Amino acid sequence: MNLFMRELRANRNALIIWSVCMVLLVISGMSKYTAYSAGGANGQIFSNLPYSIKALLGFGSFDVTTMSGYFGMLFLYIELAAAIHAVLLGSGILSKEERDKTTEFLIVKPVSRTSILTSKLLAALVNILVLNLVSLVFSLTAVSAYNKGKGISGEIVAFMASMLLVQLIFLSLGFALAAVLRHPKTAGSVSTGVLLGSFVLSKVTDLTDKLDALNLLSPFKYFSYQDIVFGRGLHAGAVFLSLLLSAALIACTYVFYKKRDLSI
Repeated sequence: MNLFMRELRANRNALIIWSVCMVLLVISGMSKYTAYSAGGANGQIFSNLPYSIKALLGFGSFDVTTMSGYFGMLFLYIELAAAIHAVLLGSGILSKEERDKTTEFLIVKPVSRTSILTSKLLAALVNILVLNLVSLVFSLTAVSAYNKGKGISGEIVAFMASMLLVQLIFLSLGFALAAVLRHPKTAGSVSTGVLLGSFVLSKVTDLTDKLDALNLLSPFKYFSYQDIVFGRGLHAGAVFLSLLLSAALIACTYVFYKKRDLSI
């Protein structure tokens, strides 16, 4: 419990900064909605864009003049920011003792590596849950302030539920890479590289149906934004796959972390 609280305190400032940035992202994104919903020249420009450009910008076939379509476009950037936070948190919270040469502080304590890892994992889970809840609350608030039509609270909750699963996957990935890689300083950069690679892959598969099989390699494609926008919720198979992948990565973390030689 002491280590759990220590990790929460150590990451408190970073969490506050990320939360403020997420709030600003939501508010600034929603403030531009009136330019799209008003129609006219702005709406015409976006409707005339080629599908490939729309896909790369994140709204594909969405009607961005509606609140549900516009939030679907904005959510891409919210999710990307939350995923980056999760993967950096996972890799950093596990490797920071080796990186900062404070490993001796942990290993001299009468606690097992399993207990250390569990405490760090629980603290990281609290962090991503808080960031997700902040995103949810301010998304609901901002949307209600600008929305003049049908409410989309249910869709926003579904979006944030899918984001939480993506956060969990990348958090687990960060933990696993920090446990497997011999050089702790590289864990963050490698984790971020894998995340950005999966994001780019998700954009590439948006451009053609011939590469749909590659969607399994990108957590950003596990959940269909279009299904959520049209009120169909989350696919049960995608939820199961996300949880299974996260569990496998966490199991890998425990196995490798208990066997590795920690740098002092």
